[in-house]
Amino acid sequence: MTFEFKTRGTCSQHILFDVEDGKVYNVQFIGGCNGNLKGISALVEGMPIDDVIAKVDGIHCGMKATSCPDQLAQALKEAKAKLCG
Repeated sequence: MTFEFKTRGTCSQHILFDVEDGKVYNVQFIGGCNGNLKGISALVEGMPIDDVIAKVDGIHCGMKATSCPDQLAQALKEAKAKLCG
């Protein structure tokens, strides 16, 4: 299933991703630091949702209360809630 998440408090504006059998695929950040976000996307490819959330939830960017990785965690939490009903 494909998801789109509108980020808040980061340079990226949206995150697009797929979830299949509880695993994360095809993560694409729209906007933000292109190279870093491509790296995050590659690192989480095929990982279980809960593992990605555990690794990136709560990461801050400078003085911001969030970051692109943290926003990915928030997106995955939303997706998980929708999938689990």
